[in-house]
Amino acid sequence: MIFDIGNVLVEWQPERFFDRIIGSAARRRMFAEIDLHRMNDRIDRGAPFRRTVYAWAERYPEWAEMIRLWHDNWIDMAAPEVPHSVRLLERLRRAAVPVFVLSNIGEETMAIASAAYGFLRGFDRFYVSGAMKMAKPDPKIYASVEQDCGIAPDRLLFVDDRQQNIDAAAARGWRVHRFDGPHGWAARLVAEGLLTQEEAL
Repeated sequence: MIFDIGNVLVEWQPERFFDRIIGSAARRRMFAEIDLHRMNDRIDRGAPFRRTVYAWAERYPEWAEMIRLWHDNWIDMAAPEVPHSVRLLERLRRAAVPVFVLSNIGEETMAIASAAYGFLRGFDRFYVSGAMKMAKPDPKIYASVEQDCGIAPDRLLFVDDRQQNIDAAAARGWRVHRFDGPHGWAARLVAEGLLTQEEAL
């Protein structure tokens, strides 16, 4: 059982965070002028967290203070946890189902998230893009998971909220579930025989 983190176990909505800080109109202008998600992709692929964010801030003086918040207040963007998804994870553990994480996240940001959310520390295997220096949906990251865990692709069940990541895993023969809420994910786990109806509540 392989979990993505963002928007599966923990909400990841940077736009919502900045809406609270500067309002939706200013946030839309900032995101239109600055490709903050491209900055974050670099971090997810192993670039140093603080250095990358602060260098981006220097390039855009008008928005520098806000950009630095991507580093200084990162955990406020990666919040809150998705309680039902966390319950499902814990019940899979109790059922002795091996659970792995495969997430596009930097090494430093993963450490911050793990300190804040104890349930992120209990996976059997960790596949963190920042440590692997590659990210979903690159086929190489899925191949690396297969090689490391030694489990046949058709025995891997992967949940992720992004269709392109799901498609890339499915192309390698993984069983997949596109996460659009914990209730659908719970139903899939019951259908797979991994949890009972009661356990999936």
